[in-house]
Amino acid sequence: IDDLKKRSKKVSTNEEIAQVGIISANGDKTIGSMIAEAMKKVGNEGVITVEEAKSLETELDVVEGMQFDRGYISPYFVTNMDKMRTELDDPYILIHEKKLSGLQPMLPLLESVVQTGKPLLIIAEDIEGEALATLVVNKLRGGLKVAAVKAPGFGDRRKAMLEDIAILTKGQMISEDLGIKLENVTLAMCGRAKKVTIEKENTTIVDGAGPKKEIEARCTQIRQQIEETTSDYDREKLQERLAKLAGGVAVIRVGGATEVEVKEKKDRVDDAMHATRAAVEEGVVAGGGSALLFATRALDGLKGGNHDQQVGVDIVRKALETPARQIAENAGSDGSVIVGKVLESKNANWGFDAQVGEYCDMVKAGIIDPTKVVRSALQDAASVAGLLVTTEAMVAEKPEKKPAMPAGGPGGGMGGDMDF
Repeated sequence: IDDLKKRSKKVSTNEEIAQVGIISANGDKTIGSMIAEAMKKVGNEGVITVEEAKSLETELDVVEGMQFDRGYISPYFVTNMDKMRTELDDPYILIHEKKLSGLQPMLPLLESVVQTGKPLLIIAEDIEGEALATLVVNKLRGGLKVAAVKAPGFGDRRKAMLEDIAILTKGQMISEDLGIKLENVTLAMCGRAKKVTIEKENTTIVDGAGPKKEIEARCTQIRQQIEETTSDYDREKLQERLAKLAGGVAVIRVGGATEVEVKEKKDRVDDAMHATRAAVEEGVVAGGGSALLFATRALDGLKGGNHDQQVGVDIVRKALETPARQIAENAGSDGSVIVGKVLESKNANWGFDAQVGEYCDMVKAGIIDPTKVVRSALQDAASVAGLLVTTEAMVAEKPEKKPAMPAGGPGGGMGGDMDF
C-alpha cells in the first residue's frame, strides 16, 4: 500500500482527468471529455448526476449557484411567460422557518422593500391563505416585485438547508429558536443575491452575497459531518449540501437510439465518473496491472519467520501479479512471459498495452488507474482473505444438479441420468 502511495501521481490538468474517464468508459473519448468538463465547472466537490436523455445525443447541463427542488407556489409569480419562470435581479431574500398565514407582521419590511425598488423572494415552510392572496394581488398590480417558494427538505434537514441559504446570501434565518420575530425583521436581515431564477419545480440562487470565509467555514463543518456519519443516506444528503455551497450541480444526460444502448452507456458514464472522482482524491498510478506488478518489489526483502509466513508472502506476490497476467491472457498473449518482461524494466510505470500488443510507459500512454481504486481493491481482497483464513467453517448453498438434455431419439444422445 505504501509503495502504491509513493508512486501515485496527482491529477491536476483537465487532460489527465479526461484520460481517467476515457479509460473507465472503455475508450470513449466523448464521455471522458464530458466528465472532465463537468468537474471543471462544478469543482471537485460539486454534484454530477447521470440521467437518461429523451434524445439521441449525450449532453452536459451545468447549474451554477445553489439549486433546490422547490418551485414557485403560484404561477402568478411568473415574470417570463414564454419560459414560464420567475426571474429576480438583485433581490432581497427573506428566509423564514415557519408558515406564513398573514402579512400583518411583515408590513414594515414590505414597505421598506417597495422603497428600494428591488424584488423580494420569500422562502418559508409554506405561504397560504391571506398571505399568499395579498402577495399575488400586489405582484399583479405592480406595487411589489415578489415571489414565494417553499423551503427545501424536511425536519432538521430543512433547518440546516435554510441556514446554508442564509450563509450563502449573507442573510439571517428568521426562527423562533433564535428569538427573532417577524415584525422585528429589517432589510439588513434579508439575504442578497445577484439573480434568482424560479421554475415550476426548481429554484436557483446565483452569486449569493455571503462572504467567502463564512461559506468556507460552513463547508468545513459539513465535511466534518460527512466524516463522522455512519448513515449512507445522511452522507449522500450532506454531500449534496456541500456541493450546492462549494461548487454547483452538473447533469449528464445520456442519449441513444435504443433503451439497451442508453442503459449500457449510462453504466459506463457512472463508472467513469466514480473513477474520475477517485483519481482527483488520491491521484493515479500506471494502469494495466503494472502498479500492482511493481509493488511486488516491496516484498523482495521480506522474509517470513517460518514456512507458513513465507507461503503467505508468496501468495501475496502471486496475487499482485494476477491482474497484469490476466489482462495479457485476455488479449491472447502468454501472461507469464508478459509479466516477466515487464518486471525486467527499471521504469516502475512500464507495462503491456494489451490493446496494441506493445510494451510502453503506461502513464505517458495515458493508461492509468485511480490510486484509490487499486488501493481499495488490494485492501479489501486482503481483508476478505484474512477473514476466510481465520474462519473455522463457512456455509454456502449447495449447487443444484442440472439434468442432462433429453436424448435426441434413436441412434444417439447421452443418458438422462448424467450430470454435467
